[in-house]
Amino acid sequence: MATSKSATLTFRIEPGLKEALRIAADKEHRSIANMIEVLIRDYCEQRGIAIPLSEETKNNNGVRS
Repeated sequence: MATSKSATLTFRIEPGLKEALRIAADKEHRSIANMIEVLIRDYCEQRGIAIPLSEETKNNNGVRS
């Protein structure tokens, strides 16, 4: 199965916020990067912001793997 490329996102946050993120990710058995992705997806869903499908997802008839 081919994997889609991911984009790199680099930013700075306060150390206390990073620690809270690490704790939240640990509680859900996620990596920090995956936790951020989940938070962004949830935010967009709650506010009706569409997330464009990747080419891989489009090629799989919209079904995420």
